[in-house]
Amino acid sequence: MRYEVTEADTAMAIGSGDVPVLATPRLITWMEAETVRSATPLVADGQTTVGTAVRVDHRRATPVGGVVEVTAELPATAAGRKLTFAVRAVDDCGELVAAGEMDRAIVDRQRFLPVTSASSGHSLAG
Repeated sequence: MRYEVTEADTAMAIGSGDVPVLATPRLITWMEAETVRSATPLVADGQTTVGTAVRVDHRRATPVGGVVEVTAELPATAAGRKLTFAVRAVDDCGELVAAGEMDRAIVDRQRFLPVTSASSGHSLAG
């Protein structure tokens, strides 16, 4: 998915820094959204995925107006409920902006939702 960096996407706007470049939290959000899309073929009716871990190196600044292409590589095999995606962000000059891995867990939507409203936390490990 391609994204153009706006003022609202900057570290200054989000509060994660004081420079007008793409904020790491926004980049992570874009990467996570791509993992959700990539996981769709692996999820059965009544299931969804939830994020469980993020390991990303943000290596290059992207200014307002810059374009970032975000990809999430579908895992070759899934180990039970855990899915690990290789994620990348490349700018419009072809330079690597960020790379890493993100984990998602496949959960039963109806069983997951009551747990989240009944407690302040729920373990997704396993």
